[in-house]
Amino acid sequence: MVVHLCCSVDAGYFLKRIKEDYPNERIIGYFYDPNIHPYSEFKLRSLDTKRICKKLGVEYIEGEYNYYEWLKAVKGLENEPEKGSRCSVCFDFSLEATAKFAKKIGDSKITTSLLMSPMKSHEQLNAIGKVIKRKYGVDFLNVDYRKKGGTQEQQKYARKHQMYRQDYCGCLYGIWQQKKNQEIIDELISPYPFQILPSSIEEKLKFYENRTNLEEKGIKYKIVKEKFLNYRLLNAKVEIKKKVINSYTLFYSYLDRPQRVKIDFVNKDVAYSNRSEIIFVKLSFVNALLKKDYYNLFELYKKPLNISEELKIREAITAAKYSLSPIIILEEFKDERYDVFINAKIYPDTKEILIKLQ
Repeated sequence: MVVHLCCSVDAGYFLKRIKEDYPNERIIGYFYDPNIHPYSEFKLRSLDTKRICKKLGVEYIEGEYNYYEWLKAVKGLENEPEKGSRCSVCFDFSLEATAKFAKKIGDSKITTSLLMSPMKSHEQLNAIGKVIKRKYGVDFLNVDYRKKGGTQEQQKYARKHQMYRQDYCGCLYGIWQQKKNQEIIDELISPYPFQILPSSIEEKLKFYENRTNLEEKGIKYKIVKEKFLNYRLLNAKVEIKKKVINSYTLFYSYLDRPQRVKIDFVNKDVAYSNRSEIIFVKLSFVNALLKKDYYNLFELYKKPLNISEELKIREAITAAKYSLSPIIILEEFKDERYDVFINAKIYPDTKEILIKLQ
């Protein structure tokens, strides 16, 4: 039996029950979710689903991420609500691919862990399963493990195995609908692979890869959450006489409105402005502190600092590591007025941390 898998939380308990109810079946987990956006989220969900399959002794196959084909399939349905016609097309897209895969390997039975999700319609899935059966000649197993406390057992199973718990269905249009009232939608802001931002999908992917390494080494751990002040720089620039000059704005730099400043005094390649706590730093200072060899800011743009390096610069200059004073890297200082524009958001957030157990 080929079981289409959507995420670890739905897959884990669903596969457990399938194995119990069909002990003589050879179970193959087929992770096929080209609807998931962005790609790093696809890899993160695949990583944790593969992990739970390994724990259950289920063979795991990651399907192709043919995102553009999925976009074409749901064109015109972008504004449909959850459980609407876009979801039907999405289910059909995934189950058809699962049926093709089953036929390719000589299997004649499929099902999907989407049946486990309280956010998905059994009626939609069963109707699509019947169409798939007629079209491809494979049986669709329609089971409802949500009944009789199944959803509660699913959540207990997910907590026990410390699974990755995403906070949106997966697709781009679902994110917009679910998070349209949020000021920042983290999933849609990422300079990766140039930087990995705090609490971003890319950071979570690294986090869960590290968790997998701990498990492979037999190291016990717990995952806990902590609150912190997150930051996203949306755009920034520095001008002299309305001409943009090369600059690089560091993490946690914040202004509530544009400011015109002059340099008040300079101390060891660090220039302090006459207002708004704006600080300018020469690229030479960065090179010396971080042992870098940037020739100019263009090189820094192409290979930017990581966040910990940016915070190290901030800590070296300011009394507080997490100050919000704007710190801007320049190639040289000029006796001119600088117009500084910083569009950034600061907001409370949570992130997961690993605690190794003694």
